[in-house]
Amino acid sequence: MIPSALKSRLAAVLALCIVCASCSRQPANTWQGYVEGEFLYLASSQAGQLTQLTVSRGQTVTENTPLFALEAQNETEAVAQASEQLRAARAQLADLATGKRPPEVDVTRAQLVQAEADAARAATQYSRDEQQLRAGGIPQSQLDDSRANALSTAARVRELQNQVAVARLPGRIEQIRAQQAQVDAAQAQLGQAQWKLDQKSVRAPHGGLVFDTMYRSGEWVPAGSPVVRMLPPENVKVRFFVPEAVVGSLAPGRHVSIHCDGCAADVPAVLSFISDQAEYTPPVIYSNESRSKLVFMVEAKPQTADAPKLRPGQPVTVTLQ
Repeated sequence: MIPSALKSRLAAVLALCIVCASCSRQPANTWQGYVEGEFLYLASSQAGQLTQLTVSRGQTVTENTPLFALEAQNETEAVAQASEQLRAARAQLADLATGKRPPEVDVTRAQLVQAEADAARAATQYSRDEQQLRAGGIPQSQLDDSRANALSTAARVRELQNQVAVARLPGRIEQIRAQQAQVDAAQAQLGQAQWKLDQKSVRAPHGGLVFDTMYRSGEWVPAGSPVVRMLPPENVKVRFFVPEAVVGSLAPGRHVSIHCDGCAADVPAVLSFISDQAEYTPPVIYSNESRSKLVFMVEAKPQTADAPKLRPGQPVTVTLQ
């Protein structure tokens, strides 16, 4: 048997515990949560030695701020080589499009003038030999030689005339098309080399907080290995869990208020995601009686200007507006 005095003391202690428990109970529209950040892991697709790390942990940067750079001598030389190959291919294409150079055409034209003079002289000699043959002054063989010489020089004139005309023409269509393909290939090769060079220098895709740096200057960085971890303000969110009886009344876009220790004022936020997957807390076997233990994850995002007031992992209190 418990003495009556001891019973009175136990009842007082139990009442005090009930009162304290009721005092610590939160309002129905308030839940505990925590801040979470969706980090950006910034890396280069190329490997290389880290030569420049222009930001430090905890620094706030703006969009397009240089973050780091890797050694790029090989890529720089590849760009220079591809540029020269493209220049040579374009020069050859221009040469095919314009025909021979004027000095080359002048040489052929001078040869034509000389051939025309030889043809005129041979034609005159042939006419004289015909007259001499009729007068009996020369044999038939000499007239045959004069005729052959006149025909030969006349053919040489026609040959050089055609050479002058051809020298003024551009290259054949097939040659021009083939050279154009060489130009396109050289242009693509230059683009690839330039892309690889650009990958050696990484800039901030968004403004935000440099949360951490993974390498120091002088270290070797494998391809795809993050060097800088950033947290843009738009990637800050608050995650909390609500009971099954409440989740049906929530919808994205609804306003909430976030309270954190040390904050000068509550931070307004908007519900951005409501999970459709139920969870148990603590784990139980589901039944109609255990429905009150079902909770749903809800996420809310603060305004971009208010996001820096919150830190990933920070416990907060979320109040529904």
